[in-house]
Amino acid sequence: MAKPATGPQLPSTCPPAVDGIRVGIGGWTYAPWRDNFYPKGLVQRRELEFASRHVNTIEVNGTWYGAQKPATYAKWRDEAPAGFVFSAKAPMRITMARTLASTGAQVDAFLGDIAVMGDKLGPIVWQFDPARTLAKKDFAAFLDLLPDTVDGRSIRHVLDVRVHDFVDAGYLALARRRDMATVFTDSDEHPSFADVTADFVYARLMRSRSDIATGYTAPQLRRWMQRARTWASGGQPDDLPRLEPARRLASRPRDVFIYFIASAKERNPAAAISLLRALAK
Repeated sequence: MAKPATGPQLPSTCPPAVDGIRVGIGGWTYAPWRDNFYPKGLVQRRELEFASRHVNTIEVNGTWYGAQKPATYAKWRDEAPAGFVFSAKAPMRITMARTLASTGAQVDAFLGDIAVMGDKLGPIVWQFDPARTLAKKDFAAFLDLLPDTVDGRSIRHVLDVRVHDFVDAGYLALARRRDMATVFTDSDEHPSFADVTADFVYARLMRSRSDIATGYTAPQLRRWMQRARTWASGGQPDDLPRLEPARRLASRPRDVFIYFIASAKERNPAAAISLLRALAK
């Protein structure tokens, strides 16, 4: 017999995506959130259940350190409500491999296992850290290993290349040919560019401040709402950095994924919830 739920009653749904725009956080296990996000009395095993009802997407960072068993992915899937979507980082053992083109079996194993999430599985993020070097031929061969579908379900891929000297027009061209998104990272530490390379946009916002209850000021959140709506409507914000001059793109709706991550991490749930509320208005 299942154990009765411990702690407060939670909503049965998550905030809806507005015009294809999803907003969330990185992970759900963070001790300071037990003082300013999770309610008193909520047991730790229900933190995903709670978080997934207050934002509508979460980027799973734990998979970067090691792939999980299908039963774990299924557990996460079942704890999140209908309409919720996870994105997930691929394991570093793949993206840090000496020869990327030789990782086909590992790619297939990871995607085959995580596909158990079904329609709650969103983009897969392939992160390449600045500690490594990338060869264009090997990188292009690796992208050829990433399937468009797994078990009959479409898979979206996101490229997060943090190797500064690799990020150029040629990199954008590789991503566009394969309809893969490149991460827009709002940060001074990582490459930061908002060139659109796919039929969806993936943004990581990393400038939250601990001295602001919502992480970002109200005017800053309104500006991000405007940028999100511009992306979602098929446009390109004119106040974000690019590697290339603005391109003429087909004006069609796009899905948009925005995550408040790192920086003043204790404020990120409040920032995400505030942006979702602004979008809902």
